Order: sequence, then C-alpha cells, then structure tokens
Amino acid sequence: MDGNASTESPGPAAPDRRPGRRGLDWNRATRFMAAEREDYVQRNPASAVLARQAAEHLLFGVPLHWMNDWGTPFALHVEHATGVDVVDVDSHTLVDFCLGDTGAMFGHAPPPVAAAVQHQAARGYTTMLATQDAAEVGRLLAGRFGLPYWQFALSATDANRYIVRWIRAATGRKKILVFNGCYHGTIEDVFVDLVEGQPVQRDSLLGQVHNLLEHTVVVEFNDLPALEAALANGDVACVLAEPVMTNIGMVLPEPGFWRAAQALIHRHGSLLVMDETHCISTGPGGYARAHGIEADAVVMGKPVAGGLPSAVYGMSAALADRAVQAKRQAPPGHSGIGTTLTGNMLAMAAMRAALSEVMTEAAYAHMLALAERLADGIRAVIARHQLPWCVTQVGARVEFQFCAEPPKNGTEADRVMDPELEHLIHLGLLNRGVLITPFHNMMLVSPVTTPEHVAQLLGSLDEVLAAIAARA
Repeated sequence: MDGNASTESPGPAAPDRRPGRRGLDWNRATRFMAAEREDYVQRNPASAVLARQAAEHLLFGVPLHWMNDWGTPFALHVEHATGVDVVDVDSHTLVDFCLGDTGAMFGHAPPPVAAAVQHQAARGYTTMLATQDAAEVGRLLAGRFGLPYWQFALSATDANRYIVRWIRAATGRKKILVFNGCYHGTIEDVFVDLVEGQPVQRDSLLGQVHNLLEHTVVVEFNDLPALEAALANGDVACVLAEPVMTNIGMVLPEPGFWRAAQALIHRHGSLLVMDETHCISTGPGGYARAHGIEADAVVMGKPVAGGLPSAVYGMSAALADRAVQAKRQAPPGHSGIGTTLTGNMLAMAAMRAALSEVMTEAAYAHMLALAERLADGIRAVIARHQLPWCVTQVGARVEFQFCAEPPKNGTEADRVMDPELEHLIHLGLLNRGVLITPFHNMMLVSPVTTPEHVAQLLGSLDEVLAAIAARA
C-alpha cells in the first residue's frame, strides 16, 4: 500500500501497479483530482479561514489529526449536523453516509436523544453515583445482547481495554489474540500485524515503549489452523475480534468459521470477546446475536448513546462471577479499570433514549432494506464502468473495494487498498454534496436516510467514475 504516492505526474504504467486501477485512465484521474482540489478551495473560503486560524493553536490544525484524512486541501469545518444533513460553514448541505464513522449511525442529533440530553442538562452531568437511567440501560442491554452483566466506558477503546483487563484478571493468563488488520480503537495491545507471515509491532504506533509481541498473538482472519496453533499453548486469555473485520475494508467470515472458532477457543480455555462497535449495523443485537455466535463478552461504543462519548461492555454470568472474585481477592486500591466520568448521568440518559427509542426494530428494517438498494446500485455503477471492484454489505454498512472478489483476510484486504484513489473518489463525492467515510470506501444507511439520498450518492459516484474511467 503506497499511501504517499504523488498525484502530480504518475508515469504511464501507474494504472497497472495497483489492481484496482485497471479500467481507469490515470492521466485523466490526475487531472480530475487537480480540478476537484481547486473546486474545493473555491467553494469553501470560510473553511479556509477557519483552518488557518486553527493552525495557530491546534496540533495539525484540527481537534484530532485523523480529521485531515479526507484528502481535502484543508479541513472542512461544520456548522451543524441534523439527521443525515451536514451543513458546513460555507452553507453547503452535504448528505452524510459517513455518519461519524458509525458514531452517528442513527443520524445526527436523534430527537429522542436530544430531548433526553436537554432534560438531563438541567439536572446534572456527573456525580459518580448510580442513577435510575443506568439500571434501565443495563436491563435494555441484557435483553438486546443476551449477556446479563454490564459496565460502561467513554469509548470503545476504553471498553476493550477494560474487558481485556477483567479477563486477564479472571483467567490468570496474560496473552490476547487478535486478527491481522484488526481495529479495536487505540488499545495498544492490538497494534500487531502479520508481515509476510511474521508478527510485527505496527510501525505507525507512536510512543510505544514495551514490546507488544510479548503479550499479543496475531493470526489471519478465517484461518482456523493458525487459530488452533496459536491457542494450543494454553496461555491466551481471550480472542478479541470483530465478527466481521471492518477497518481494513470489510472482510466477512467464511461459512462455518465462527462456529469452528468458538469451539477451538473454548477447548483451549480462552474466552471470546466480540467488538460490535461497527457490526451493530447488522441488527439490534449486533452481528454475533444475529448469527448465533455465543461470546463471553461484547463491546460496543460510538452509536450506543446517539453519538455522545460512551461505550458499554457486557459479560456472561460465568465471566462476571470470575471477574467479581478477582476484584474481591485483589488488594485494596485502584483497579486500573474505569474513570471518574464513566457512567456519568448525561451519558446514561442519552443511552437510555438511544436504546429504547432510536435503535429499534423498525429503524433497522428501514436501514437494511435501503442499504440493500445502495449495495445493488453501487454494483450497477461499477459494472457500467467495467471496473474490477466488489461490494460488501453488513446490514446497514456497505463498502466497495478495489478487487474483483471480497478479500478473505487482512493481508488480502490491505493489498488492494489505494489511499490515493480513495481520496480522489471521496473528494469528488464531497464536491458533489455527498460524504462517505474518509479512511476507505464505507457508507452507512441511517433510519432517516431516504431513497432520494441513495440516488444522489449513486449519481455522484457515477459522475466521478465517468471522469476517471478509461474510455472505450
């Protein structure tokens, strides 16, 4: 993957160096990108001013350096967002299929959540005490995911960190196992990859001082023999996994993979943690519940409180008993699990509203049907331009990848990623009033997305591909 490839003057052989560029005229694509960047500059003078002001005091000129990953000449600045409409400071209304990279999967400022937050805002934000809302949230989560015991965090990163700590304490084992190319937020333990079959600590990880390979095992997704071999030593506390890999492009489990994987994990005394933060797009109880995966623990962040900073993690009764026992047997003092703001009143009120009134069966019925229409429409656009790309869908989550067949593991998915081409497509769509996720080609359908919004995305994508595809 060449994330630093120049867009200035690629040689004539450039289209063939990456499989996804077959069928494209890269000289046309380069001219298109230059024109789109100029168009962006002309269309967004207020964002340009704010970007210059922000650069004086914000590192990299943005609140989070990832906000520079859109491929734009400078950061787009938002004035407000409601439903699937994002209005920027230059008064352009953009149809949002990124939705905060799942954080706003059910739309921006869902009315029930907004009402709950407004009500709670006059009644206190945080006390480090329990509330009626928290008890009701626990009941709702248990019914939705089928796990009886729950705790809270401020992000899925923290939820993953906390559940790993609980499981290490409960099992007495130190190692965790992840799949190559995984993403579980910024919990340090997971930043291990396979490079030519060998585990390595990811070189992009900043400031890491101890060797992650001592306590993290990594294997390819869908590789049952490798999974069994890695578990055979009996020292893996848990397998931390998304049921579908989503952050390196989507990688679906092969038929029977999770059924066999569960048996291997439990045979070797390890536990299974399902990170549903992205895969909650599948249905109200996530991918694992919909597909009969019986996890020992579940993690979810981002959309669970309607986009407010919050996350949850649940445990089976057996794991909860072991976790409680580990805590009671430990010396008094800080467990290293939780923060002062964990389970704060504002988040609990928002989460109760989101779970009971927003993340409903009816909402999912709308989302899944419309996502199917979107996936079919993208396949038709790709076919019309004779490009060797595929489309993958996980519930309300749709993605196109620069390969003819969906990848089977992280190595295959990484091989076909092309950040330069992604940025070209994303900028072209943004200039036509449509946002998709900047990191790869992911789109989400929300309860307030309409067929007209889908048609706008398909029309814009068709226009962008027509501008860069090779002419017959």
